Amino acid sequence: MKAFLLAAGVGSRLQPITDTIPKCMLDIGGRPLLDIWLDAFDRADVGEVLVNLHHLPDVVRRHLAARTAPPAVRTFFEPELLGSGGTLRANRPWVENEEFFLTCYADNLTDFDLRSLVDTHQEHGAIATMTVFHSERPSAGGVVELDATGRVTGFVEKPGEPVSDLTNAGMYAFRPSVLDEIIGPTPSDIGFHLLPRLVGRARAMLVEGYFRDVGTVEAYRRAREEWPARASR
Repeated sequence: MKAFLLAAGVGSRLQPITDTIPKCMLDIGGRPLLDIWLDAFDRADVGEVLVNLHHLPDVVRRHLAARTAPPAVRTFFEPELLGSGGTLRANRPWVENEEFFLTCYADNLTDFDLRSLVDTHQEHGAIATMTVFHSERPSAGGVVELDATGRVTGFVEKPGEPVSDLTNAGMYAFRPSVLDEIIGPTPSDIGFHLLPRLVGRARAMLVEGYFRDVGTVEAYRRAREEWPARASR
């Protein structure tokens, strides 16, 4: 099983911290977010991870070069940001022969068991299985509508008037055929350009446990306060 870890963002909302540290290398409980994610992939039996890079790529490369624990990691440097969807499309040959692959955002922090995402995706066989959580600020993310069976019936990225607090958690299982839906120029975004095209065909599952988007200085502060208690469980 293969997985994308999307880590190329500049992290402008986290400045000045990210002036010298890429988002995926932010310290949480003495460990970078990158390692927390790689360990989660390993527990889910992911054998190889592709990490895309743009901002301060050598910081990430040096860390990965010193890491000996599984899974195997390859990097993909983007001189110009392709967007989350553009990264998937550019690396289609890497996953096109897979039954499915995972995709996650490196700037989220969660104790969610990715194996449950894998199991749910295999059980239902949808073109895509996404994760959702109850957000304090749904208008800041992608708001999801579901029917009683868990099928996605509506999706709007950053709506002005969200219909609920059920929000995209940025962890997906995709069939390779989903890449046919990423059309148009780059940069291409999963939330804005791909997920709306999957309404009626994708399924969603609720994230149980801890989840936080570490996208702002305040969110990072809260994550550092909250995580040690979660990680010790």
